[in-house]
Amino acid sequence: MTNYSRQKIIPEELSGNRLDLALAKIFPEFSRSRIKSWILDGSILIKGEKFRPRDIVNGGEDVSIQVIYTEKITNEPEPMILDIEYEDEEIAVINKPVGLVVHPGAGNFNGTLMNGLLHQWPKLSELPRAGIVHRLDKDTSGLMVIAKTLIAHNSLVRQLESREVTRQYDAVCNGVLTGGGTINENIKRHPVHRKKMMVRDDGKEAITHYRVEKRFKAHTHIKVNLETGRTHQIRVHFAFRRRTLVGDPLYGRLMIPSGCSLGLKEVLSSFKRQALCASRLELIHPLSGQNITLEIEPATDFKNLLNAMTLDLTAE
Repeated sequence: MTNYSRQKIIPEELSGNRLDLALAKIFPEFSRSRIKSWILDGSILIKGEKFRPRDIVNGGEDVSIQVIYTEKITNEPEPMILDIEYEDEEIAVINKPVGLVVHPGAGNFNGTLMNGLLHQWPKLSELPRAGIVHRLDKDTSGLMVIAKTLIAHNSLVRQLESREVTRQYDAVCNGVLTGGGTINENIKRHPVHRKKMMVRDDGKEAITHYRVEKRFKAHTHIKVNLETGRTHQIRVHFAFRRRTLVGDPLYGRLMIPSGCSLGLKEVLSSFKRQALCASRLELIHPLSGQNITLEIEPATDFKNLLNAMTLDLTAE
């Protein structure tokens, strides 16, 4: 049983939404049904007053939540080998492998990172989403921070919201970039293809910074920093710029450059996931206030891809 207290302001961009829907968007760690029940029992107040779930918000309203959090996650713990890069009493940072789904969902009720976390640290069942405060796509590898206490959870959520957490990715895109830059294009879910996101003026703010690490004959190795954290943000932004990530099965297609070496052709043909790795993570420790920086090498298949492109540069 844990006391949970938060205060936020409903952003202007959610004006016109139902209250329960708007709150589900600004408190993603809780389900909409849970939020609705808290609105009904008065645990959530708007401008200090009780509202109904169906009431329409205008944006700018003060929201306060004061609850005793007692419900535990029902997902079953499962033994799983976790690559733990850092751990103390408050947080853990893991290196998520390619192919591991983060949250249970339709078609993935077990074998997810959450199941493994609950086995590794059973106390995480007392936290929202078992301490998961951000996510990576199934086929994106790399660093994720996990909260092990409610204090850490609240701190990390606030840091992510205020953009104090630095997340840097290694990526390989199709085409040769002339230099780095910033992509500032709003993103929202595709109206027809519900698994896809797309650039739209009426979407949520999404800002991606990138710099060139190395140019190849027909590809570019880039370092990418996220200022915001939208679903598929890097993949969507580079697809919008017609520089899809190598191997991306959702936003791109197989592209074999003319005249490339047989070795590179084989690697590209067998690379079936987006060439993306969360390789560097910087955050403020929830208790000590010290800066924590962790950096890893990309996954083996990613390094093999870079090696093949490097060899192709020197091939006659």
